[in-house]
Amino acid sequence: MAAGPSIDNTIGAAFIGWGISGLVFGILSIQCYTYFQRYPNDSIAYKTLVGSLWALEALHQGLVGHCVYFYDVRNYGNLLVFLETPVWSLSIQVALGAFVGAIVKGCFGLRVWKFSKHNIWVTAVIMLMTLAQLGFACAYTVRAFHVRLIEASQLKVIGTTSLALGAATDIFTAASLSFFLHQMRTGYAKSDSLINRLILYSVNTGFLTSAVSIAVLALYNTMPQNFIFMSFYFVLSKLYANSCLATLNTRRFVRGKGTDREEGTGPSFMMVGNPFRSHGRAHEQHHHQFSGHKSAGLVSSPIEVDVRHEVSVLSDADPDPAGYAKAW
Repeated sequence: MAAGPSIDNTIGAAFIGWGISGLVFGILSIQCYTYFQRYPNDSIAYKTLVGSLWALEALHQGLVGHCVYFYDVRNYGNLLVFLETPVWSLSIQVALGAFVGAIVKGCFGLRVWKFSKHNIWVTAVIMLMTLAQLGFACAYTVRAFHVRLIEASQLKVIGTTSLALGAATDIFTAASLSFFLHQMRTGYAKSDSLINRLILYSVNTGFLTSAVSIAVLALYNTMPQNFIFMSFYFVLSKLYANSCLATLNTRRFVRGKGTDREEGTGPSFMMVGNPFRSHGRAHEQHHHQFSGHKSAGLVSSPIEVDVRHEVSVLSDADPDPAGYAKAW
């Protein structure tokens, strides 16, 4: 039999969850700073996505902080507060966290769309599951304003469905990405190694968020009368945001430094990958800058001579065989 409510598993659990979520929010802030420093030339859409995720998570952390302050400070020792409806911030953060998760899942769904060569059925399943989970989370929030804390078990069906859909979406998305990436193998050692890293990364990202979702689901169904499940939920949306930022920030690493634009005080250049050559032979990547100087030749008619700065990078395969850049 599950233990009844106590200070440890109610306001104590909420306080611990708030502390951990604050730590994960700090990691998210560092990732956002890294993104803007590393990819200043990204499109406005990506920059808006990153800025919006950070702003939404800052708001979410503020709601969690208000909730913890309300129960741990303002009403410390007041057990009658648990006979009332939840404080407004506790209910709203559920929907806000689900909204952040839906944004990230939608982004990963677009990756599946691109890697699968526009497979509408798989992408539609991901999007429908994402919207369904968001809908159940919003329904939970609305109902929570009319249910006392000690009667939270009345919302078990809605809450369980939302959490189960979240975990299922993560698993299905990771499995779909892995499947379509596996189909893109070329037989070249370097390109297949990159694809293997992408598959491993997709599985690990989906595993982390789905594992926490399953943990929240299990705790909610076994101990709905305390805040232990909620302390895990405080962290869940920030894990989604961090997974999205980590994917954006590791583009240069998984693709190789030779596929990104480099800027500095000297002559600028861009490494551009060439198609595969037969028999796995090494190929060269070139970028030329033309100075436009003219010179007279030694022959009777004048000719133009272009003075060039050439940068070459040797590789045995295309550094971006999976189209990773285009998928983001």
